[in-house]
Amino acid sequence: MLNPDLCQLSVFGSSSMEKLKENVKIDRAPIDLSGHENIEIFGAREHNLKNIDAVIPRNKLVVITGISGSGKSSLAFDTIYAEGQRRYMESFSAYARSFIGDMERPDVDKINGLSPVISIEQKTTSKNPRSTVGTLTEIYDFLRLFFARAGEAYSYNTGKKMIRQSEDQIIDHLITNFDGKKLILLAPIIKGRKGHYRELFVQIRKMGFTKVRIDGVVMDMVPKMQVDRYKTHDIDIVIDRIVASAEDRYRIAQSVKTAMTHGKGVIMVREEDGNIHHFSKFLMDPETGLSYDEPAPNSFSFNSPYGACPTCNGLGQIEEISKDSIIPDLDLSISRGGIAPLGEYRDIWIFKKIEAILKRYNVGLSTPIKKIPEEVLKTLLYGDDVAVAVTSKKYPGTEWNTKFEGIIHFLEKQREEGTEKTRRWIEDYMSVKTCPECDGARLKKESLHFKIAETNISELARMDIDALWDWFENLEERLTEKQNLIATEVLKEIRKRIGFLLDVGLNYLMLDRPLRTLSGGEAQRIRLATQIGTQLVGVLYIMDEPSIGLHQRDNVKLIKALKDLRDIGNTVIVVEHDKDMMMASDYIIDIGPGAGRHGGHVVAAGDPHSFLEQGSTTADYLKGIKKIAVPKERRQGNGEKLVLKGAKGNNLKNVNLTIELGKMTCVTGVSGSGKSTLIHDTLFPILNQYFFRSRKEPMAYDSFDGLKKIDKVIEVDQSPIGRTPRSNPATYTGVFSDIRTLFTELPESKIRGYKAGRFSFNVKGGRCETCEGAGMKLIEMDFLPNVHVPCETCKGKRYNRETLEVRFKGKSISDVLDMTVEQAVEFFENQPKILRKIQTLNDVGLGYISLGQHATTLSGGEAQRVKLATELSKKDTGQTLYILDEPTTGLHFQDIQHLLDVLNRLVDKGNTVLIIEHNMDVIKVADYIIDLGPEGGDKGGMIIAEGTPEKVAKSIKGFTAQFLKEELA
Repeated sequence: MLNPDLCQLSVFGSSSMEKLKENVKIDRAPIDLSGHENIEIFGAREHNLKNIDAVIPRNKLVVITGISGSGKSSLAFDTIYAEGQRRYMESFSAYARSFIGDMERPDVDKINGLSPVISIEQKTTSKNPRSTVGTLTEIYDFLRLFFARAGEAYSYNTGKKMIRQSEDQIIDHLITNFDGKKLILLAPIIKGRKGHYRELFVQIRKMGFTKVRIDGVVMDMVPKMQVDRYKTHDIDIVIDRIVASAEDRYRIAQSVKTAMTHGKGVIMVREEDGNIHHFSKFLMDPETGLSYDEPAPNSFSFNSPYGACPTCNGLGQIEEISKDSIIPDLDLSISRGGIAPLGEYRDIWIFKKIEAILKRYNVGLSTPIKKIPEEVLKTLLYGDDVAVAVTSKKYPGTEWNTKFEGIIHFLEKQREEGTEKTRRWIEDYMSVKTCPECDGARLKKESLHFKIAETNISELARMDIDALWDWFENLEERLTEKQNLIATEVLKEIRKRIGFLLDVGLNYLMLDRPLRTLSGGEAQRIRLATQIGTQLVGVLYIMDEPSIGLHQRDNVKLIKALKDLRDIGNTVIVVEHDKDMMMASDYIIDIGPGAGRHGGHVVAAGDPHSFLEQGSTTADYLKGIKKIAVPKERRQGNGEKLVLKGAKGNNLKNVNLTIELGKMTCVTGVSGSGKSTLIHDTLFPILNQYFFRSRKEPMAYDSFDGLKKIDKVIEVDQSPIGRTPRSNPATYTGVFSDIRTLFTELPESKIRGYKAGRFSFNVKGGRCETCEGAGMKLIEMDFLPNVHVPCETCKGKRYNRETLEVRFKGKSISDVLDMTVEQAVEFFENQPKILRKIQTLNDVGLGYISLGQHATTLSGGEAQRVKLATELSKKDTGQTLYILDEPTTGLHFQDIQHLLDVLNRLVDKGNTVLIIEHNMDVIKVADYIIDLGPEGGDKGGMIIAEGTPEKVAKSIKGFTAQFLKEELA
């Protein structure tokens, strides 16, 4: 119910602001350097906000909540953050602003008391495979510095510790250990390279040297001397022949110095019996002469050519054309399409070539591939050096004798040299594998053989944060005195940053985890940890649901981290639906009462105690007046099962998973317990490969049973529906094609001869050519995120004037894209084909988004629900498995009820719904729960409880049971 007192405050005026200030019934924040006690917002009208006024206390933890689409983000991000960013830009000189353009002012009358603003959103996760948890938190940067300055080098040949020696140490070593022995001092100048080296020998003679050692043999220098240019050679200059003794120290010193100069810091000493000893002022293995360059921080960077593995260029993975992808079915013969890229037999050169090779081994094209010897298959795939004769069609009686390069080599060559279309075709036969050179460590082998306390940098990056903290604890006791002197400051920084990650509940992550694999909430909490580390004061932080992906147990840590940020003198605004977060905050603002045009009012505001008495929908759910009901009985399913045995990926401990079909099943567990590894990385790829021939390999498992029990699998995740403003809900769901078809059937379109392409904003003809149909123009900001501004020609309408003149029920195609889903349901009520797709968007709680809303502005939860709606609008068979990853992201209690209604409808039709979820409102209504744990990382990876919610609640293992018990009570 809309609070009448606060509705009156929607109209801008000083008296309304005074009433609002009275409503702030919390301990006053001390007046800080800004001289303001509160942030005061007058007349906010951005998007669906209804000219509202609001007061936000400074230096407090403030939660903005409300039904999805009510205007929370419009207030927090599009008004407060946008104005803060605009004011920051205005602080630049006029000259600097001329390069970046003016930012549009948000639709608000005035904001007082605004501090510098930092926004931590969900959508800004990097998709670059080189960005990792370690690089974002800077922990890996400090580790690189630590290893470069304090690491000890070991030989990758012998495993022995490498040493570096000064000239004096080398001289002392020779006199002490070879006293009285005849020695030859050598300066290595060529090592393992081809060439005739005629000019080099001339230079050596000019320098006055008379002997050289070539490939282990000492020779006199002669005029026109050269070696075989096509063989690999080792060439050393014979610097001097000496007898090691203390009396000859001066001569030995001069010779060693000369040898060091010519050998560039490396010398070799040969005894009479032929034994060779290596010395270097750089790091060197004294046994084999192997030397490393001096370590620098970039020697340990997988983003630098000095440190990256040369095979995978620092990615840890390589793409290669595999035998399995080229030959998917061993029962087929080559003539029937057994080699997938070639297809069935045709009278072309490559089949003639293959036939000639097979004839050599007495095998034919019609022989099933499984009966062709392995040696012959290897020749077909990788080629050989034997010339193959093929009869020419053009010149009868003529034979062409050429070598066969092999199908895999042919495809690799086409991938490098072929057209874009050819490359895309070949990618269907590529698979991603761990790099064989570095085994996924990303670094070259020299870098991996620098160790501290017997551990290399890659081993540290592969530890979870808990294990990393334990390794660094009391590390000083395992370091030498010199290492301790070097490491003091670096260790302080590393420990501080690891501590921040532990504080925000990310103890299960590893430093080498790519950012693109993190959920929006995890990426947000990493940025939060980084911000806590900066120790800035007087800043306004705005966050977008940082509790996403966090188990109830870890909520306490997150709330404490936010309070720490507040306590050092910052204002923290959190857009959030989490019950614990709201009750732990200092102040709550509830925007509503509905979504879209039905929202945009402040319906309740105050500290948690007074907020509960104000009667808003959110307050009713917090007090328990309204609640999501537990079903009276759980579904029994259809008796069929999917059984996965022996799952061992990442931290899974030989897990056996049974999914009962015809039920809604929840997979739960603390963050990092192995839920995503089990479902996304093992179960889904197995099913996806079977039904859709996916290239993604599942993680290790023993066996799977039940593939015939379902007819398809659909995964609905939180990845964006598009990466540019051209993607939108209308295009993604396919309803826009139906709308364009409707417009082409209008009399005006037929008179003008307009086809469906005329109403597309992606092709020339009907679109605005200034912005090429985007409706927006991109302004690149050098030191801020890029900004999209409306096109000055079409004013954001995307189309030219002629196209906009065609109208259906008084609305142009641009007007339709600007409609909210809720409005479109009414508008297209007599168009069943269009209505079915739009109605499902409305059913999943997206009635407030517009059909043409840019995909880049949708949150992860909204993108997921657009995908869910797209799947729901298709006709289902009643034997589909739906996999959802935290579908409650961004949902208010009331929206969760709508979502559950939709999911229950799916299960009632006989489908199976599998949900990875932390939200207790969803977990308690599931038919079956599978709880992983007991902890995250290495301490997790086991199924610790499964059964109905009532059965799991009685379990004494894990944390889910404790919270579920309270919820069911």
